[in-house]
Amino acid sequence: MNWNRSGRGRKMPPSPAGPQHAETLGVGKAIAVLTSGGDAQGMNAAVRAVVRVGMYTGAKVFFVCEGYQGLVDGGDHIKEATWESVSMMLQLGGTVIGSARCQDFRTREGRLRAARNLVKRGITNLCVIGGDGSLTGADTFRAEWGGLLAELLKTGGITAEEAQRSSHLNIVGMVGSIDNDFCGTDMTIGTDSALHRIIEIVDAITTTAQSHQRTFVLEVMGRHCGYLALITALACGADWVFIPESPPEDDWEEHLCRRLAETRDGGSRLNIIIVAEGAIDKHGKAITSDDIKTLVVKRLGYDTRVTILGHVQRGGTPSAFDRILASRMGVEAVMALLEGTPDTPACVVSLSGNQAVRLPLMECVQVTKDVTTAMNEGRFEDAVKLRGRSFQNNWNVYKLLAHIRPPATKSGYTVAVLNVGAPAAGMNAAVRATVRIGLIHGHRMLAVHDGFEGLAFGMVEEIGWNTVGSWTGLGGSKLGTKRTLPKKYFEEISANISKFGIHGLVIIGGFEAFTGGLELVEGRARFEELCIPLCIVPATVSNNVPGSDFSIGADTALNTITTTCDLIKQSAAGTKRRVFIIETMGGFCGYLATMAGLAAGADAAYIFEEPFSSRDLQANVDHLIEKMKTTVKRGLVLRNERCNENYTTDFIYNLYSEEGKGIFDCRKNILGHMQQGGSPTPFDRNFGTKMGAKAVAWITGKIKECSRHGRIFANTADSACLLGMRKRSLVFQPIAELRQQTDFEHRIPKEQWWLKLRPILKILAKYNIELDTSETAHLEHLTRKVLVPEATL
Repeated sequence: MNWNRSGRGRKMPPSPAGPQHAETLGVGKAIAVLTSGGDAQGMNAAVRAVVRVGMYTGAKVFFVCEGYQGLVDGGDHIKEATWESVSMMLQLGGTVIGSARCQDFRTREGRLRAARNLVKRGITNLCVIGGDGSLTGADTFRAEWGGLLAELLKTGGITAEEAQRSSHLNIVGMVGSIDNDFCGTDMTIGTDSALHRIIEIVDAITTTAQSHQRTFVLEVMGRHCGYLALITALACGADWVFIPESPPEDDWEEHLCRRLAETRDGGSRLNIIIVAEGAIDKHGKAITSDDIKTLVVKRLGYDTRVTILGHVQRGGTPSAFDRILASRMGVEAVMALLEGTPDTPACVVSLSGNQAVRLPLMECVQVTKDVTTAMNEGRFEDAVKLRGRSFQNNWNVYKLLAHIRPPATKSGYTVAVLNVGAPAAGMNAAVRATVRIGLIHGHRMLAVHDGFEGLAFGMVEEIGWNTVGSWTGLGGSKLGTKRTLPKKYFEEISANISKFGIHGLVIIGGFEAFTGGLELVEGRARFEELCIPLCIVPATVSNNVPGSDFSIGADTALNTITTTCDLIKQSAAGTKRRVFIIETMGGFCGYLATMAGLAAGADAAYIFEEPFSSRDLQANVDHLIEKMKTTVKRGLVLRNERCNENYTTDFIYNLYSEEGKGIFDCRKNILGHMQQGGSPTPFDRNFGTKMGAKAVAWITGKIKECSRHGRIFANTADSACLLGMRKRSLVFQPIAELRQQTDFEHRIPKEQWWLKLRPILKILAKYNIELDTSETAHLEHLTRKVLVPEATL
């Protein structure tokens, strides 16, 4: 199948490994994969990717069951994997191949036995999925490898031929840890899923807390890292959070009680306090959840409950993000192993900004240890910095939203916020942050109901701090949203901008918000009232707004589709051979179909951006017929709703049904508007919060910049911008400049980063992809420089 709209094959730049092709890179080589330490959701997706991509390259792949203990014990604990053996692993939590703490491997004798077990099977490539302790053990194993072989050869444990064949050991690590406590990677496998579990519980607790006017103290994991606690606090709008990297001031008890009282006095019926299990004060003394409960009951008399979440955070099915992250890391890990040389140091596959990269393993381990050292020495500012820019930004935004109140002195400016387009989960979180940060800047904040139509009809009201207090976890749009564009209402909108004294607009929405912003800029020539700063914040499940790699709401929709596909696939268990055809939303944009295909393990995903023909449809049917001859008796095909006007969902369903007659039957499902509903995911809550805060800060600067003698006049290109996420950074781009990057007919950007992931989807589904034979075609070039969402920014 073609990879681009021109029909030409995708060309890949040469690899440093030499003029080999991906399909032959692993011939004659063997890879072992193990999971070690605490389990984390998404480990199975990583194992699946290592097995399937390893086999695709021609390598043999072995499972090592029960972690390092299985490596030491050998025997049936090390067994060759097959393509079918990793089927249905994507949606399973924990680790199917098992994990165990292994004291034997800490001894040289244990490592000697492990080395012999690998040598006897011809395994010279080891992929370890675990925490920093597990990865450190792998590096030690590699460093000792030569000495271990010499000792085994001397004692007759291996032959000279075996020793020569296994002269060096390549090690690659992937970090599986729900705490996100490993330095060198922006996200670790399992963190996003753990946040999903936590937020589900927080949302459930919130309902009972409101019913009884209670205070809840929730303790989350994080003995040495407060990431889960911090992101949870941002995502649920908690009143207070305790994290080990930044202990509270000595008089924190007074501040906490005052903060809780203010919240209750403002009309709230509940208080939420988040505590990391490793929380301490500035003197290193532990702050426990029971300590906090005792304090609140004693000083305020509030009905207070403690909930310790414990290992429930490790459980459950992995999120869509963790499945995609782990799959991409698994691809990169295989390529790193097969390209390794005797001089290649042990590396860890990490997510750095927008790239899957290989970093020196022990350098990352050392920085991770430096954080703990800084905390032990009381250098807490250094500890926060060592956690990285993302951690610092999240911490600063939380402190602004939770601890700073609007100033008594007002700025004299008025900012309005409105939603435009279809509803998307996370819109309310963005509005909440916009309103609260605006009030912190001293602005008068206005809420516009029903989008541009509401602005035209005067559906505008002042909105305060407490009004938006509980909006973070609410789906849909509390302000109301419509697709109406502003052009036909210029006179009415201009009149109301003047009537309400609006100095800046924050427009949160989808493609209509972008095109509506362009219309407002065009209208400036006729209506002077429109010459005010405008900021567009992308929010749409379709993820089709130019200028941003992600839109608020897309992650929630993606998880909804992925979960639904899991349930649909499960329904096939125990039935005859069956193929499911699923239609997703997205308009002409194939983001949801492609990413859900990766996350759910689809056999095909039809999208508009990659034209397909009847021959392609027949090839997919033939693929499924062959698949049904194996032990896997089900198929999953996704179709973007507007991928082709002739090859409709009904057409594909009928074609598959006819061609598969006697071999498999078909079922179809059109997911519809369920993709727009539901509670926002932790990513969308946090993304919306960060985007809203950033948008108001920019608007404030532009208003001051465009203020002349008490009057605002903004008529330059950079006074109407779109706030987007590019390569993990939030950037402002003039919307007029984004015209050239937009296919207005199909309402999509002309270039979309996620298209680079489609070859991986096909390889993991066992398609024999025809890559350009004139140049090297290594899989690493399908994964490098491809943006993967950081679950919580």
